[in-house]
Amino acid sequence: MSSPTRVLVLNSGSSSVKYQLLDMRDSSRLAVGLVERIGEQTSRLKHTCRVTGEMREQRAPIADHEAALKAVGEELHRDGLGLDSPELAAIGHRVVHGGMFFTEPTVIDDAVLAEIERLVPVAPLHNPANLTGIRTARALRPDLPQVAVFDTAFHTTMPESAARYAIDPKIADRYRIRRYGFHGTSHAYVSRQTARLLGKDPSEVNVIVLHLGNGASAAAVERGRCVDTSMGMTPLEGLVMGTRSGDLDPAVIFHLERVGGMSMDEVDTLLNKMSGLFGLCGDNDMREIRRRVDEGDEVARLAFDIYIHRIKKYIGAYYAVLGRVDAVVFTAGVGENAAPVREAAIGGLAGLGLEVDAGRNAVRGDGPRLISPDSARVAVAVVPTDEELEIATQTYALVEKSG
Repeated sequence: MSSPTRVLVLNSGSSSVKYQLLDMRDSSRLAVGLVERIGEQTSRLKHTCRVTGEMREQRAPIADHEAALKAVGEELHRDGLGLDSPELAAIGHRVVHGGMFFTEPTVIDDAVLAEIERLVPVAPLHNPANLTGIRTARALRPDLPQVAVFDTAFHTTMPESAARYAIDPKIADRYRIRRYGFHGTSHAYVSRQTARLLGKDPSEVNVIVLHLGNGASAAAVERGRCVDTSMGMTPLEGLVMGTRSGDLDPAVIFHLERVGGMSMDEVDTLLNKMSGLFGLCGDNDMREIRRRVDEGDEVARLAFDIYIHRIKKYIGAYYAVLGRVDAVVFTAGVGENAAPVREAAIGGLAGLGLEVDAGRNAVRGDGPRLISPDSARVAVAVVPTDEELEIATQTYALVEKSG
């Protein structure tokens, strides 16, 4: 009997579960879906079987993650792809924070669960939900390998000079304060695909990856290894994002507390949920912002300019960190689809060998593509990210290696 080749990828949020079932023989999607509003009366499950093309939707209360995963299992079973299938090799779980302990995908056991739980104080919004999904999946299929793939793992190769904050090391170590970085599965996948686009091995190229979505981060990847990234101890640091401020003078927080009379919870909400593009202009959808800019809205124009200015700063900084850059690559929702963002971010950087070909940039496409002119010294590319495929690939490789 041939070995099982299917991997179920789970991304468990506080009130949602995203899932994809992949066949690793050809990396094809067999099914994809989303359960949202878990614990509410308005819960919804959207499921698509890629084998038959059938789409189904349920609207009924789903009490908790256990009920959500059981509902997912039932939908898969209807397609002949159930959780009890002998073709299922493993379940891969996205885990946002792995600290410095987890530097690669890891088969989950009780000790691993305990360590992920110990990291909850530095990832209070994400790790608890990830843990719930893992525990539920383990209860449903205790016989099946379950693998954690960490958003932070790709960034553990950063040198201490990039990862450390300039504070007392004893205090930093006691409270695990350092720059961890996030979006690691995306940065790993995209940097590797960019090397392939250039016809080279990842060990031969230096790449600046710009993951621009509602959450946004940049990474400097030297010969396949991350040497710096814009997000820090939390996803709040770095680029201007949909609702997050990105880089900020820490004294602003003290000022808001002392002079503004705001509580720490209020400041936390302000910086994470009410700032960024949304805080600047009331919209965090780049399509809407560009529409407003094109209509002459100066508030939207300023928000766009602040967003672009921060991206340019990181491109320049990471150019200096790497010394030599072979490609700057755009990915994620905004990076892949917003041609004006790409044009503006690269505009004025010809002195660094960076240019965008207007015609190539305007063409929409599903695959990796160059948008720089053939004469450009440094390639500029668009490479669609695929975090689910990266999680499935890492999960399957680990299970196969483990025998």
